[in-house]
Amino acid sequence: MGRIKQWNKWANAHAYYPIDLLRIALGVFLFMKGVDFMSNPEQMRALMEPFGKIPGSMSFLHYIAPAHFVGGFLIVIGLLTRWAVAVQIPVLIGAILTNFLGEMNMSNLIMAMIAFLACCFFFVYGSGKRSADYYLKMQQ
Repeated sequence: MGRIKQWNKWANAHAYYPIDLLRIALGVFLFMKGVDFMSNPEQMRALMEPFGKIPGSMSFLHYIAPAHFVGGFLIVIGLLTRWAVAVQIPVLIGAILTNFLGEMNMSNLIMAMIAFLACCFFFVYGSGKRSADYYLKMQQ
């Protein structure tokens, strides 16, 4: 727990607008992917085809879209950012694996890898100084 407090102090001392814009852009991207998956269930089912032989693979369909939808919104406003990113990481690992197990789509692979790296960064960095987390912490 002490290490996370050290990271928060460092992140708050080194808060920059471009990093906040990156967090917001990541959240908007994930939110839009969640909306896209909810509006096109056939497309989502086709993307999950390589994992069809895994028991419980249909439950992934009910996890991915809400995880992107809710997690993206939380990342945009900066509320519970580390938790929201932690939920996104397994989904993005699955998105990367989908390209290797199924049909390779280079643009999807690049988007998934960029989102994965951004999520890993914000898992360590946190939500930053311009976020709901920081605002609520300062209200105490």
